[in-house]
Amino acid sequence: MYAWDMMIMQPVSSRPSESEMYEALLRRDPQGEGVFFVGVKTTGVFCRPTCSARKPRRENVEFFLSARDALHAGYRACRRCRPLDAGRRPPEWVQRLLQSVDARPDHRFTDAQLRSLDIAPTRVRSYFKEKYGMTFHAYCRARRLGEALNEIRRGSPAERVGPRQGFESPSGFRDAFSRLFGAPLGRGRDVRCLAADWIDTPLGAMLAIAGDEGLHLLEFVDRRAVEKQVTALRRRLGATVVPGVNEHLSSVRGELENYFAGRSLVFRTRLAPVGSEFQLAVWRELRRIAPGETRSYAELADAAGRRGACRAVGRANGDNRIAIAIPCHRVIAADGTLCGYGGGLWRKQWLLDHERASARSASLLVRERRTSAVE
Repeated sequence: MYAWDMMIMQPVSSRPSESEMYEALLRRDPQGEGVFFVGVKTTGVFCRPTCSARKPRRENVEFFLSARDALHAGYRACRRCRPLDAGRRPPEWVQRLLQSVDARPDHRFTDAQLRSLDIAPTRVRSYFKEKYGMTFHAYCRARRLGEALNEIRRGSPAERVGPRQGFESPSGFRDAFSRLFGAPLGRGRDVRCLAADWIDTPLGAMLAIAGDEGLHLLEFVDRRAVEKQVTALRRRLGATVVPGVNEHLSSVRGELENYFAGRSLVFRTRLAPVGSEFQLAVWRELRRIAPGETRSYAELADAAGRRGACRAVGRANGDNRIAIAIPCHRVIAADGTLCGYGGGLWRKQWLLDHERASARSASLLVRERRTSAVE
């Protein structure tokens, strides 16, 4: 049998043959994970080798050594096996845990309760420390404190909020509140707090952060700069970021789902970008670029009232913290080539292709409706 455990380390010439990959696909061989991806010609979808979907015939598949290659070949990610999230999407037990926290943010999960769910507390602690920079209990405490702050800001008495959010004593609630927000409980209504949510998309997971004013950040989590962007946002706004959900995060989640499904390319979520007057001017012009269209840096500079300031516009474009909704991916070089996208040029190409295809489909549908009305 082929040495699956050695494939990832081998050059392309020594990778498995297509017949071996197809046999692995039929077996749903887990050792093929990360080694190859399968494009299904009849559906236009590409999958991981362990996908539970019905297996296609041999003549209807082609194989790729990376998800990027499959995307460039025109395939879209399977919604069932989520090939773009391999290695980044939280494992099933983490997803269950996060869903439990979302359902009961005021609940205090004990080690005994974790064990009753067949989840080892030590495993939970190490995973959350590595992936989220805090323990699971710290994550839950931050979530409860965020909910508590929202209640206080809506006018609820602090002495009632603590017990409702799972804090056993008033002193414990006051201490936890002061440590997280850097302000005493009595000044809770003055504390600025931002809610952060994790949103899965066909191009990978995204981090969204929003406050009362609107959406401040929407970025792919695998970007190297995302941690610095969050830190800069916190300092600029003098705010604390805690896990949570608000109306703006719920809105952008739904709009991203519609966007990737091709149902709507328009974002109506209230945006609250943070930047200089020049950056804000550039970002306003970005939002005026229609889906399916592109502009050069020179054209964007003219529109923003800074004729010839291509480099400054490029820097403002790169400083945009709200991906897709403020469409910096629609800016290209003067010669029409792609350049400069923090999420990766492969994502930029995918987004442009997706928007053009969706825009064409929408135009065709409008024409068909007009024709039907005339007839």
